[in-house]
Formats: sequence, C-alpha cells, structure tokens
Amino acid sequence: MLTQLLQLILYASLLRAGESRLEWVLRNLAFGIVLFLVELLVLAVVLYIASRVVVGKKRALFSDAFIIALLGTILSGVFMVFIPYSLLALLLSIFVWLLLIKRLYETGWLGAIAVGILALIVFVVVLVLIAFLFGILYLVFECLLSIGL
Repeated sequence: MLTQLLQLILYASLLRAGESRLEWVLRNLAFGIVLFLVELLVLAVVLYIASRVVVGKKRALFSDAFIIALLGTILSGVFMVFIPYSLLALLLSIFVWLLLIKRLYETGWLGAIAVGILALIVFVVVLVLIAFLFGILYLVFECLLSIGL
C-alpha cells in the first residue's frame, strides 16, 4: 500500500512538461531501486525482531534475516511474474518464505510459522505507525499552508 502511494507520487511528479522520456525512465528506475532497498531493509529488521522473540538471541542473526528478506522477495516476485495462477504463486511464495525461515533459523515448521506470523504482525504495526506519522505530517503541512506559511 505504501509502495503504491509512493509510486503514484513519483508518477505525478514526473509528468512535467519538457521532461524527456529518458529522464523519466532513469528517475523511475532509480526510485524503484531505492524503494526496493528500503523495503528490503525494513523487512529484514521486522524478520530479525520476530526471530529474536521466537527462536532466541543465539539463532537469530540479522544477516540471516537479510538473506531471508532478499531471497524471499526475489523468489516471490519471480513466482508472481511467471506463474499465471495468482493463488498458486501466493501459496508457493508462502511456502518458500517459511522454508527460508526454517532453514536459516534452524527451527521446525511451527517455529517458522510463528516467526512468519509475528513478522506479519510487526510489519502491519510498522505500516500503521508510518501511515499515522504521514497523516499527522500531512495535517501539519495543510495547517501551515492554510495560515500562509
């Protein structure tokens, strides 16, 4: 949801008169790369927090969380692009995420499911906090514009 919002803002800002197609493509590509890296970092942090709670401090490494986030994101994207049935691609993506968590954190299937569910809960909480923060910033900005600052 946040990704689509940022993309819409980018597209709206790029639709200026006089901008060449090459500039538009380069800006869009740069935005996509930066967005991917930021999402990857946020996902790695969320997985790390969830894994520390479920599997403990000794087995939960940030490097493992980053590898899980990177491989899971890439493989899920490949599944969504190349498998024509979205439900099958979704189920395969979930299985791969759980398999990555299971292998890298050396836990069982129930531990992997617990890490996945907790990571999802933490991710939703982070999204709500970010949405709340942007909502407050929008209201402050709107208030400043209304008084002429």
